[in-house]
Amino acid sequence: MAAAMVWVPILEDGVFRFDVSEAARVAAGPSLSFAEPRRREVVLRDGAGRPAVVPECEVVGDDVHRVLIKLPSGTSFYGTGEASGPLERTGKRVFTWNTDAWGYGSGTTSLYQSHPWVLSILPDGKSLGVLADTTRRCEIDLRQESTIKFAALSAYPIITFGPFDTPAQVVASLSHAIGTVSMPSKWALGYHQCRFSYKSSERVLEVIRTFREKGIPCDVVWMDIDYMDGFRCFTFDNNRFADPKSMVDDLHSIGCKSIWMLDPGIKEEKGYFVYDGGSENDVWIKKADGSPFIGEVWPGDCVFPDFTSERIRTWWARLVRDFISNGVDGIWNDMNEPAMTTTTKTMPESNIHRGDADIGGVQNHSYYHNVYGMLMARSTYEGMVMYNTEKRPFVLTRAGFIGSQRYAATWTGDNLSNWEHLHMSLSMVLQLCEEVCRLALLRRYRLLPHIYTLFYVSHKKGTPVAAPLFFADPQDTELRKIETTFLLGPLLVCASTLPDKGAHECAHKLPNGIWLPFDFGDSHPDLPVLYLRGGAILPVGLPIQHVGEASLGDDLSLLVALDENGKAEGVLFEDAGDGYGFTQGDYLLTYYVAEVHSSVVSVKVLKTEGSLKRPKRNLNISILLGGGAMISSRGVDGEEVHFTMPSEFEVSSLVATSELDLKERLETIRPIPDMDEPSGQEGTELSKTLIVLKSGDWFLKIVPWIGGRIISMTHVPSDSQWLHSRIEIHGYEEYSGTEYRSAGCIEEYKIVRGHLEQSCVEESKVCLEGDIGGGLVLQRHISILTDNPKIVQIDSSIEARSVGPGSGGFSRLVCLRVRHTFTLLHPTEVVVAFTAINGSKQEISLDSGEVMLEGGLRPNGEWTLVDRCSGLSMVNRFDHRQVSKCL
Repeated sequence: MAAAMVWVPILEDGVFRFDVSEAARVAAGPSLSFAEPRRREVVLRDGAGRPAVVPECEVVGDDVHRVLIKLPSGTSFYGTGEASGPLERTGKRVFTWNTDAWGYGSGTTSLYQSHPWVLSILPDGKSLGVLADTTRRCEIDLRQESTIKFAALSAYPIITFGPFDTPAQVVASLSHAIGTVSMPSKWALGYHQCRFSYKSSERVLEVIRTFREKGIPCDVVWMDIDYMDGFRCFTFDNNRFADPKSMVDDLHSIGCKSIWMLDPGIKEEKGYFVYDGGSENDVWIKKADGSPFIGEVWPGDCVFPDFTSERIRTWWARLVRDFISNGVDGIWNDMNEPAMTTTTKTMPESNIHRGDADIGGVQNHSYYHNVYGMLMARSTYEGMVMYNTEKRPFVLTRAGFIGSQRYAATWTGDNLSNWEHLHMSLSMVLQLCEEVCRLALLRRYRLLPHIYTLFYVSHKKGTPVAAPLFFADPQDTELRKIETTFLLGPLLVCASTLPDKGAHECAHKLPNGIWLPFDFGDSHPDLPVLYLRGGAILPVGLPIQHVGEASLGDDLSLLVALDENGKAEGVLFEDAGDGYGFTQGDYLLTYYVAEVHSSVVSVKVLKTEGSLKRPKRNLNISILLGGGAMISSRGVDGEEVHFTMPSEFEVSSLVATSELDLKERLETIRPIPDMDEPSGQEGTELSKTLIVLKSGDWFLKIVPWIGGRIISMTHVPSDSQWLHSRIEIHGYEEYSGTEYRSAGCIEEYKIVRGHLEQSCVEESKVCLEGDIGGGLVLQRHISILTDNPKIVQIDSSIEARSVGPGSGGFSRLVCLRVRHTFTLLHPTEVVVAFTAINGSKQEISLDSGEVMLEGGLRPNGEWTLVDRCSGLSMVNRFDHRQVSKCL
């Protein structure tokens, strides 16, 4: 295995060069040699002295350190951590800056986690990993063909992994450097019921009891911040969650765990025990002047623990330890980018952290921002261990850094329930009706023995649990862009993220070799298609309602897909499902093999590891034949099982019959509708269609059925996707003498007018109309001006059609405000610019905070949101005679 190389940047005479330690110079694998002194480049050579990679290195401007790595033409790039958009990152640019990116789009360049890491698949299928070892904001630019560019504001090592023959080897090598995933409890791999939010303990119990009554599997229910007393962490609402321990006991009695949210923001309130204790122990992040930083989040004004200090992490861990005593099974760390309600969405970079010397010492926030969430998760993890060393902690974190998997799981953040986000997340939980939901979850639980085994292998060896399809055959370039199919070991899952086509109707590109389809008699248009690789044995469990129902003595099933040589192998890991006995040998790792001799298949245990005794249990074996057909036999686990293969003619007949049965079954099942049918008004036949508005300068995509949302605004000449509209589910507020909050609505539009070119795909102008309740209709006119195609114009208006008593909440209407919020890709480079009524030129930057403008200081009918980084602006025009104040 080739050694990972560490390139340490050194600034000499204005030139950015690299050096490596003596140990690295003599290690096996690639080696570095320095080029001519005047050239700003370093040549990475393989063991034979051949040039392998050519990084061009230089200092640009005052402080920006850039590293360029040129790879062979045709190289594909992946990685960059948690990023939206396509799986393949070739041609993309990402900024590692943990950001609260609610409702993010496919072009959002900074999400909740930072992983300055690129996986390169070379044209011949060999793979190379590159890590920029910096915690600061880092630009990863993959837009130049076969070139990796890193840029950050301070020097940083570059670490390479490989080149190796496969991407899985690269990922395993990376895992040995940054740590493997912690071994989860088995219940953590079951279904988790999570939403925002349950208002009372009674409602929580009602939901889980309904799951049990309807036979829908579920292992975990999640508590968002509404369980707290006024959003104060480590507290419970005295009325709605008066006895959390009793509620948890009731959940445990029906086989359900509970996970509770903890945010980093601690309410600044004397008398609140967490605030008082933290102040006494001096744990809060400081401003540059040495006073505690105060930022606004859910509870209002908050202070924030400085998790960069081990002393302060221990203080938090003790709070977690005491909190767990209420029966808490797991903890959910949210808002830990850290997020807050400021324009930059986080705290000032000038804030001071008193970090321990071994991780960087005293530094400003820009140094520790990207690791803040990971350090909070680590502290939470350690608190759970402090409470009970015999159980595996469950921590979920929204924010993280590369290496966070040692302490916590993660999720895709605040995504939306729409087809775009479904496609980006590869989620298997579609917008299901009840029966399909049951089928999908029962399928998941049958696969749990296999999934649990994959987590054990990942924990031990660093291989990924789930992998992109091209991992099966890195040399096949056609597999590198496929996003709707993924691997779970030898299991191939083919999904559909198209709103009008099931997985069985899609043409699935498969890797080379034998791939045999199968199901559990549960095929459905809205479920994925499953394939098993030839040469693999897949362990399968019983359909259960929660993990606690299963035992080691339950029947075990093996699905066998023979390879071209009539052989197959598989592995199954079993232990107590929790705790750390497996680290002391208290587990059973079984290697199964199957082989055909003279038309007789034998299945047996090849070898075992661990001290756990094999239980006495039945073994059900099914040999996959193709087309969903299979033959089955029964035996006893641990004993060799034999049965005769059918003839070629019999196999052909079984396959044909199975394919016909599957086709007829799918034809009789009605797929889940994607949306309600249009009501029949003018133009509604277009309401299911993605609308494209184009000009010489702009390319817009508009989705009427998810709120008239502009999912992308691309400025064609620069090809710079610069901002994305954000949807507020309750984004409409009513202000009057007696009412503050309106009923709210979800934006859903019908197309009422449109100037079409040829079909309902491309337009130059479109009018969308949505009923927002209370007798009011919101109209949105979106157009590209014909006389100036550089301008996209969006006009929103509210029309009262039946306002009055009983209209649904707007009978005393004074003012209804539509609040449009946008996610900025470069928040520190954005200003609001305008000419005031008094003629003065005004600019408001992020540092200005909230500004109230009245009288002559109001914008003279127009203000502009200027993104200096991309060179683009958004212009907002209004009638200043109707506006008395601007905030």
